[in-house]
Amino acid sequence: MTSLSTAVLDTFAEHLRAVELPLPVDGAQQARDEVGAALSQLEDHVVPRLESLDAPLLVVIGGSTGAGKSTLVNALVGEVVSRSGAIRPTTRRPVLLHHPADEAWFAGSRILPGLARVHVGAAPDAEAPHAGDTTGDIDPATSLELHAEERIPQGLALLDAPDIDSVATGNRELARQLLRAADLWLFVTTANRYADAVPWEVLRTAAERDVTVDVVMNRIPDREGVAEELAADLRAMLERNGIEVTRLFLVAETELDATGMLPAAAISELQEHFDHLAADADGRSRIARRTLAGAVSGLAGSTRSIAEHAQSQEAERQRLRDEAVSAFSGSRERIDDALGDGSLLRGEVLARWQDVVGTGEFFRSVEGLFTRVRDRVGLALSGKPAPSVAAEQALGTGLVHVVIDETARGAERAEAAWRAAPAGRVLVEGEDLSRIPDGYREEVAAAIRAWQGDVLDLVRREGADRRTKARLLSLGVNAVGVALMVVVFASTAFVPTGLEVGAGAATAVVGQKLLETIFGDEAVRRMARVARERLTARLDALVTERSRPFLDLLDALGGGTDSQDLVEDAEALDQLAREIREDS
Repeated sequence: MTSLSTAVLDTFAEHLRAVELPLPVDGAQQARDEVGAALSQLEDHVVPRLESLDAPLLVVIGGSTGAGKSTLVNALVGEVVSRSGAIRPTTRRPVLLHHPADEAWFAGSRILPGLARVHVGAAPDAEAPHAGDTTGDIDPATSLELHAEERIPQGLALLDAPDIDSVATGNRELARQLLRAADLWLFVTTANRYADAVPWEVLRTAAERDVTVDVVMNRIPDREGVAEELAADLRAMLERNGIEVTRLFLVAETELDATGMLPAAAISELQEHFDHLAADADGRSRIARRTLAGAVSGLAGSTRSIAEHAQSQEAERQRLRDEAVSAFSGSRERIDDALGDGSLLRGEVLARWQDVVGTGEFFRSVEGLFTRVRDRVGLALSGKPAPSVAAEQALGTGLVHVVIDETARGAERAEAAWRAAPAGRVLVEGEDLSRIPDGYREEVAAAIRAWQGDVLDLVRREGADRRTKARLLSLGVNAVGVALMVVVFASTAFVPTGLEVGAGAATAVVGQKLLETIFGDEAVRRMARVARERLTARLDALVTERSRPFLDLLDALGGGTDSQDLVEDAEALDQLAREIREDS
């Protein structure tokens, strides 16, 4: 095939390795398994076969526990090369038999690169890692035992796989990995177990991938008409399940000889089939290409499924992010409500503000407002605390409390929303996100003080000209700054519901009149707008910071998977499969 074809597979493998499915949404584990299986199939079969279409045909012999796979293999070779017996599981390390002239195709990492090679009869350190080691020091589930056998025809290799329904998990997984590496699958079953569920599940998978399958029904009772009856029933089951079998071999129940071997006559038909296949280069090529094309098409289907799961993961990420953002957006709105509904101009703040401007006098007349405020501020010169400083501190403290309280409520809402779904519960496991983070209270206080400093700077700059400077200096920057803060806090119209709110509204109007007396209407509107914008920016930053622990947990999951890349990979794989079929 062309380098363009292998480039398609390289790009696909790169995208598969980048797939991230960390959240426990429906089907996530299945998708993770599909990713692993797809990568395994690429490395074990698809890439090496695409690059070496003239390599020997790999026949993987698989089937159920006790089906007699190893006995058949031994009979084909004429000597015991694969362990069999009554104790299960028996076949643990897979055994690959090849003609000596074909050794180079299998000794390296061309196929099944993740399995260490164990060379029977070779000296230690020969040719491959752990060569010659048959003592079991190498994990059988991660190694492949190689036998060079003259009885195996050149151009063909047989691989005796572990049981697909083994009680050992490692054996089952290895069996499926080896089946994915097969060019042709020889499925071995028995007369009394051919209807078992697990083998049919694997057979259907093979059919979906268009793997070439031959079937051996072993241990058929040697009674007249039994073989034909069982063969007809098995063929009917295969047809109902949409499984196309190239050849069906029937092996009668036969006594083993003293060495545990089947007589050669029992498997003569199967032996002749393999000999004929080995001699037919074009036939082997057609089988290899058909199975390769089917494997590539199967990968395309798996890739679409993985892409859908990646989209589900991204949707869940976005849902969790939206829940956190919504919870803290509510906090931000409630802070704004407190700024505009008079809540901050009650209690201590109201008392301190009244110390600066008074209220009862205002209702009688506003003509002497400037003079009265100047006189009150002037008390500071006689050693008494400046009312404006106390009012500024009370305003700042009140706003800090509001921010802390409302962001705490937002965190509680966000955490509760996350804990209501499996993905969110996994993220917050072991976390206490509703707890106020260390240093956050001080951060809020510092931000509010900084905003108050912004307001005082606005007042200074606006009062820099000669006309307003004298009045500003006579009152003091702090007193005028407090008046501007009050105007910002009360920028939303009051809805009087009682005496205290009415008094707060009145004192806000006093602040407005005081500022207009000094700066004029237009300047006051401009100053209030700028002050509110700066307060809004600082409050936005504080709320965002409080939501950061939630968003950081999502960001820690990684950048996610680009499902569109996978969709495009699937289309490219389908095209590659068509090209392979057209070339066969």
